[in-house]
Amino acid sequence: HFHRVLLRGAMLLQQRLAPKPTRSGSDRRFRRTPFQGSRLRGNVACNSSSSPVGVTEAPVETSTADPQQPHPRSHILPLLRSRGLLAEVTNEAELAAAAGAGRLAVYCGFDPTADSLHLGNLLGIVVLSWFQRCGHQPVVLLGGATGRVGDPSGRSAERPVLEEQQIERNVQAIGSLLRTLLQRNSPPGAPAVRVLNNLDWFGPMGLLTFLREVGKFARVGSMMAKDSVRTRMESEQGISFTEFTYQLLQGYDFVHLCREHGVRVQIGGSDQWGNITAGTDLIRKLLGGGGAAAGSGAAAAGSGEAAEGSAGSGAAEAPSCYGLTFPLLVDSEGRKFGKSVGGAIWLSAEKLSPYKFYQYLFQVSDADVVKLLKMLTFLPLGEVEAIEAAMRQPGYLPNTAQRRLAEEVTRFVHGEEGLAQAIKATEALKPGAATQLDAATLETVAGDAPSATLTRGLVEGATLADVLVATKLQPSKSAARKLIKGGGVYLNNAKVGEELYVVQPTDLIEGRLLLLAAGKKNKMLVRIVD
Repeated sequence: HFHRVLLRGAMLLQQRLAPKPTRSGSDRRFRRTPFQGSRLRGNVACNSSSSPVGVTEAPVETSTADPQQPHPRSHILPLLRSRGLLAEVTNEAELAAAAGAGRLAVYCGFDPTADSLHLGNLLGIVVLSWFQRCGHQPVVLLGGATGRVGDPSGRSAERPVLEEQQIERNVQAIGSLLRTLLQRNSPPGAPAVRVLNNLDWFGPMGLLTFLREVGKFARVGSMMAKDSVRTRMESEQGISFTEFTYQLLQGYDFVHLCREHGVRVQIGGSDQWGNITAGTDLIRKLLGGGGAAAGSGAAAAGSGEAAEGSAGSGAAEAPSCYGLTFPLLVDSEGRKFGKSVGGAIWLSAEKLSPYKFYQYLFQVSDADVVKLLKMLTFLPLGEVEAIEAAMRQPGYLPNTAQRRLAEEVTRFVHGEEGLAQAIKATEALKPGAATQLDAATLETVAGDAPSATLTRGLVEGATLADVLVATKLQPSKSAARKLIKGGGVYLNNAKVGEELYVVQPTDLIEGRLLLLAAGKKNKMLVRIVD
């Protein structure tokens, strides 16, 4: 029975990794590679001098001094720790020494579960950016293959299976987003970001090759001991064989990136610790003595245990590779950041406007704002501490810290143009603001203010009191006139004092919009139709 279950799981994995029949034969990623024995090269040093053909790596530098990089390479770990961005490291002292000795290639993986990343993903991008600012090489790995399997980490149920076309669209979208963020925010002279897709090596890999080269070195007991697997095993739904193998796929990603691209560090959220250590374990086995033993496995008979134990005492050690995790982004009550009543806080402007992104950060609590200034911005810690001290002073202006947080993070994600748009929209919604309103700004804030649609005949030439009643901002004309007389009504942010004011065609913004306010908080965006 056990063998039947294992065979059924292997068939499911074959379906995930093998090429789809509808795929074009011109796509090299999905061409089946015939089994030819071990394709792994044992005892391969992971450095930029062993780059494959067609891949250009930055040369490894031994000097830690670079006038163009803001921070010395050796400062990366103390810097991350001081900002609350360091949870666990596989070998901190050794990694610190390696970081000080020369440039390291560091990668973080992102699965294409949606066509944008969200605020919770921003920590991985920020940590990659810190490595880049310290002179190390940032590498982004898109999970074109692993996204077809699904990571069980932090999940109580299996992820829904996306259509192939949707996965491809998601890969393209988040790849473009990550390139933009890391390239736009990189300091002069910093190593350029590299973006890779693990479908490029898993796509042509057949099931037999995967089982022989990777599964041979995996121990089921160790895999089941991972927190992400154990938690799901104890749940009512359990865990599928597909998701169970995810840690092997992510682990092999690290092996491939180390061997082919000189990557020596993997970073991820604290829930990725098990997957990351699966990678460092596979590197020791496949690229050290165990890998050399596996190379002769095609002609050898015997069990996996015997093959693994036959590495030989004289085999070279595997390259030194490291894993590093950062804490998950949670608030003072332990709830994950990145979600709101309206849904996820997306990083893509197409899914969430810079204004709404800015507003979410502007509204964080005083209990969380200092932590987020440390974790999500690149402000010097001395400046963050000064903001924290100012918050305790009697004359502190409320939300000053939140405004700085919103400005810094919005600038990082959406650039100066996006920040300017967010600030303009924020100012435009303040009654009495001097900001010139335009249709584009009003459309930006449309989702945060109630809206109504009226025909042109009900607006042009009508009294403002009539319009207030038509939009249900006031219950009656008499109540509306009373509010106008008391100075509580604003038309396009301008206070109206004339009780019988008549709306003119020139009051309509671009001939189609009005912004009404009854009091400080009750706003209404009115769309005019013919």
